[in-house]
Amino acid sequence: MFFPRVTTGSDRPIYRQVVDQIRLAVVGGKLRPGDSLPSVRAMAEHLLVNPNTIAKAYAELMREGFVQAQQGKGVFVADRRPVLSAAERQRRLQAAVEQLAHEAAGLGFSSKQIQEALAKKLGGMAGMGETEQKP
Repeated sequence: MFFPRVTTGSDRPIYRQVVDQIRLAVVGGKLRPGDSLPSVRAMAEHLLVNPNTIAKAYAELMREGFVQAQQGKGVFVADRRPVLSAAERQRRLQAAVEQLAHEAAGLGFSSKQIQEALAKKLGGMAGMGETEQKP
């Protein structure tokens, strides 16, 4: 059973940490379509958080098409299909890139350092989400 790791006291909300880690596990193949996730209660107890936090994370993952709930059975990884339009995905990519660039530049990194860090991260993600979707 997959349980994400959360860091209390982080600047990222716990529900966001859960969403991001489940999303990454799905894209990276650690979780496959049909795999079950812990119940809201079981996940909350394991992570020592409020069940509403996990319910919020699962709701967001359902909206994004990463998981689906089956009445009386639980929450399962969904077959991956694009839920967002190509234009919306492109808009979100541009916003994420812009935020990364501004934040890294604000920390004093050069363009070259930012590019190298991004290339290193992308290299470490080789094989993740390789079913490329058209922009």
